[in-house]
Amino acid sequence: MASEHDRAARARAYWRANLKLSGVLLAIWFLVSFGFGIILVEPLNRIQLFGFKLGFWWAQQGSIYVFIVLIFVYAAAMKRLDRKYDVHEDGE
Repeated sequence: MASEHDRAARARAYWRANLKLSGVLLAIWFLVSFGFGIILVEPLNRIQLFGFKLGFWWAQQGSIYVFIVLIFVYAAAMKRLDRKYDVHEDGE
């Protein structure tokens, strides 16, 4: 049986891993939305994609696709973390 100290250490490690994952995904989200959609829009507009300027397309469509992918990446990574730290629900 795990001691209280071991459980607290595992809980801290789990929370640290959760925050690290969230931080990385939020950084990607910021880069995609603010960086590509606002700051880099002019250089991206020099490239055409399906007849549209890439900066415009990225701000309107591309960033949405990345956000959806980030949701699935987060869900899969959290499922893996839950199993690693044994905090998953019994039904999984």
